[in-house]
Amino acid sequence: MVERRLSVATHWGSYVAVVDSGRLVRIEPSGDDLVPSPIGPGMVTAADDGARVLRPAVRRGWLEGLPRARDAARGSDMFVEVSWDEALTLVSEELSRVRAEHGDSAVFGGSYGWASAGAFHNPQNQLQRFLALGGGYTDSRNTYSTAALEVILPHVIGGAPWSYQSRMPMWDEIAENCELVVAFGGLALKNSQINPGGLARHQTEGLQRKCREAGVRFVNVSPIRSDTAGFLDAEWLPVIPNTDTALMLGIAHTMLVNDWHDQDFLDRCCVGFDRFASYLTGKPDGVVKDADWAAGITGISRDAITDLARRLATQRSLIMVNYAIQRADHGEQPIWMSVVLAAMTGSMGRPGCGWGAGYATMDATGVAPGRPSVASVPRVPNPVTDFIPVARIADTLLHQGRTIDYDGRRLTLPELRLIYWCGGNPFHHHQDLHRLTRAWQAPDTVVVHEAWWNTTAKFADIVLPVATSLERDDFAAGFSDPHLTAMPKVREPAGEARTDHHIFAALAARLGYEQEFTQSRSEFEWVRHLYDQTRTGLGDDAALPAFEDFWRDSTAQLPTLRGPFPGSFEALRADPQASPLTTPSGKIEIFSEEIDSFGYDDCAGHPAWFEPVECLHAEASDRFPLHLISNQPASRLHSQYDNGGHSLSSKIHGREPVTINPQDAAARGIESGMIVRVHNDRGSCLAGAILSDDVMPGVIQLSTGAWWDPAQPGQSGTLDHHGNPNTLTADRPCSRLSQGPSAHSALVDVEPYDGPVPEVLAFTPPPLER
Repeated sequence: MVERRLSVATHWGSYVAVVDSGRLVRIEPSGDDLVPSPIGPGMVTAADDGARVLRPAVRRGWLEGLPRARDAARGSDMFVEVSWDEALTLVSEELSRVRAEHGDSAVFGGSYGWASAGAFHNPQNQLQRFLALGGGYTDSRNTYSTAALEVILPHVIGGAPWSYQSRMPMWDEIAENCELVVAFGGLALKNSQINPGGLARHQTEGLQRKCREAGVRFVNVSPIRSDTAGFLDAEWLPVIPNTDTALMLGIAHTMLVNDWHDQDFLDRCCVGFDRFASYLTGKPDGVVKDADWAAGITGISRDAITDLARRLATQRSLIMVNYAIQRADHGEQPIWMSVVLAAMTGSMGRPGCGWGAGYATMDATGVAPGRPSVASVPRVPNPVTDFIPVARIADTLLHQGRTIDYDGRRLTLPELRLIYWCGGNPFHHHQDLHRLTRAWQAPDTVVVHEAWWNTTAKFADIVLPVATSLERDDFAAGFSDPHLTAMPKVREPAGEARTDHHIFAALAARLGYEQEFTQSRSEFEWVRHLYDQTRTGLGDDAALPAFEDFWRDSTAQLPTLRGPFPGSFEALRADPQASPLTTPSGKIEIFSEEIDSFGYDDCAGHPAWFEPVECLHAEASDRFPLHLISNQPASRLHSQYDNGGHSLSSKIHGREPVTINPQDAAARGIESGMIVRVHNDRGSCLAGAILSDDVMPGVIQLSTGAWWDPAQPGQSGTLDHHGNPNTLTADRPCSRLSQGPSAHSALVDVEPYDGPVPEVLAFTPPPLER
């Protein structure tokens, strides 16, 4: 046996693939990653499993005739395998027909998702370049992960939506300077397995340990105890889900009335504190937002709130907010309020202290402030100006022509006749999958590029098989990660699969713009070109090796970026006139005149408490008394490689595990290892029970990403056999400001499942004929 060892880069780390005679034998962690993710080795079992899409396939009902719009068979129909020539003809002709009859905006290319690592073979970049050159497309705005944060922060602290990443303290600064970290939403290490674009080595765990060894104390404000690592010895404040804003208001009021707040910073570096203070003391509405008020809402005692306020004001402190708390009703409020609370503490703008967001949500945030720019596929301006907020895709399909509010604008939802999805999974990310099922019947045509027969492929009309990241040449450059990692092809594509670029180049040839799309380069020439562009752009100081040396050695080191970065809070504190923010006032906007002018009834001019539509205080809790937390999984990235070995090993009786507090389980006759039915008025799913007091009473935790497996595909309301929580979550916007998702505002109940146990068919292809 002659083994070859090849570099592999993924969103969850870098590995070495061992290949024998073209056959992938195993995937091993790279030697310099001290805490490698176990997701990587599990990729081997998925490479050739029965769910691979091996040939182009067309849904039989779509193939047999028109009209195709509102065909209720989408999702339940069988597929006919066709030749590549026929498939490309069908796609190119349908694109031309829709553009000619309905205009370019009728094509939706807002294909959302994590795609796959790689500077060149990013599927969404390839798709959007292809569609823009062909006349344009309707795009989507923001992300499911952080939509509320992305919209609110530019109003409050200025800068681009993601600029806060370079403006908040890094872990090494925290270890050196901070005494107290209060983490709203926790710091779950499982989330730090990942980094968009690729990851050379995992560093977050080691950096967190360094903070603890330096004496930093941690407070975990979360319904889930394990949202902080055990080695942090964190104090746990089990807050009722969706009440973080009320807790912060109670802390802020306590600081205000005890004169513990930093009035100097608030006067010099912020605007609107007087109006916010009036709200805290109840002058506009008669409700004093004190510790007693907050205790009644949050489940955290008055004494604990008062003590936390005192510690925040008297110690060098850092307020952290995780992304989960803004994926909820009025999700903008805890983000805005966390900035205000940090400004009050006296620590804002001091080294290693103040405010930050998203720590441990990926192994990049807090690890490094950024990296130099890495070349990517050139973007082409989109001739179509229409867009939709990313989480409003079902609304758009169901209610074309309706107007909605978004960040001070009025948007008209466009008529979408053709959906082209590439590198994402809407039947993972979107909420209320039964509603999405109804909406998904609306367009004439759905075209999908997929490597596996997941739910999105099964709900398509034309499925084009694509190569995985193991089956093409590329190089990886992670977010803020100062490394480049070579990604040579490990194996040939399965079946008749082709790369996304190859498919789009063939379509562009049929539509008359192949040269513009490919620029007459082969795929490997593109990879070399992007690397060389990066090397040239960095100049002599970067000292990147020549491409041949990089490809042989597998890695290259980028230079480290040094601050201060635009919008620095330290610079603001030192001299707000010399270093203003890019907000209208140049300061932190505790009160935003701009947001106030929008006149939204669900987002005022300052952070405020709004009762969530679904929470444990709501009337609906009489029928559905458990709050569902659908957080990120430990065994995969979103839904990627749910069919991989590591994810499969986490299942219980082949279903996604759901964690239940023993008190709630005992009251329902549930024992560990049982199959249970989780349900509400939107739907129901089966899951495998785990009992743990790491989850507070009244809360259950069911991670996202199990491939949806409805009992009757295409029929809304049917039982999901596999445990996808978006069967249960509400497709309801955070507010009129961001239109973001509110997945974490969902009430459910759970019971033992006593019916015949159905087979899980999530990884089984649909019926195929040739």
